[in-house]
This record gives sequence, structure tokens and C-alpha cells, in this order.
Amino acid sequence: MLKAKPNLESMIRTLKRDWAIVYDMLSGKDNSSFGWDEHRQMIVAEDAVWNLYISSHKAADQLRHRNFLYYD
Repeated sequence: MLKAKPNLESMIRTLKRDWAIVYDMLSGKDNSSFGWDEHRQMIVAEDAVWNLYISSHKAADQLRHRNFLYYD
């Protein structure tokens, strides 16, 4: 039981961090170029939009080709 608690807390922190990134990309100011693919459960945008956003938001790079099952 004691070993599971730190792992769960770490997973929750990771989900919160990723959710905040996704939320900012989809609902944030001046980010109307991003969309949500309901079928694949991931953020979609043109490559140029991704490159521009990632240049100032390094943490978002991990979500470029990854689905995010718990957002919607």
C-alpha cells in the first residue's frame, strides 16, 4: 500500500500537468488554430502552428503525436 501511494500521486500530478497544457492549447488566448479530434482523442493543428507554439511552450511537444484519453 505504501509503495502505491507515491505512484498514484505522481500519476495524478502528471495528468493535471498534461490536462493544463491541453486546456491552454484548446481554450487559451490566441490559440484558435488548435482543434480536438474526437475519434483519435488528440489535439490537431497544422505543422506550422505546432512549431510556432512549441517554440514558446516546450512542454507541449510531448502532446503533438499523443492521444489524451482523459480530456473530454
